[in-house]
Amino acid sequence: MKRKRGTPRLYLAASGVEGMPVANTEERLLALLATLEECQAFLTDRANTETARLLSLAILELRMELHKVTESELKALCDMIASDEPVQEPATRQLPPYLRLIK
Repeated sequence: MKRKRGTPRLYLAASGVEGMPVANTEERLLALLATLEECQAFLTDRANTETARLLSLAILELRMELHKVTESELKALCDMIASDEPVQEPATRQLPPYLRLIK
């Protein structure tokens, strides 16, 4: 994908998303995600790494919302990554397939 030159155009999400159909809301969130990633790339190119890191947190939060990932699931994934030993998941606590740690 070719990156656009110049300042990225910013698009603001309109209020009232709660009443929209799910498919339309997800499309808007995906469009917003693409815009945020473009802004992050622009900031990284301009050596503004602190702001790019802050924007990456917003991108993570939006991705979590899109994929319905809870904070506890994210924490469990981070704990598995941080530990040196492979952790066996309890049978009652299964992570979604997109959060499985692959080594």
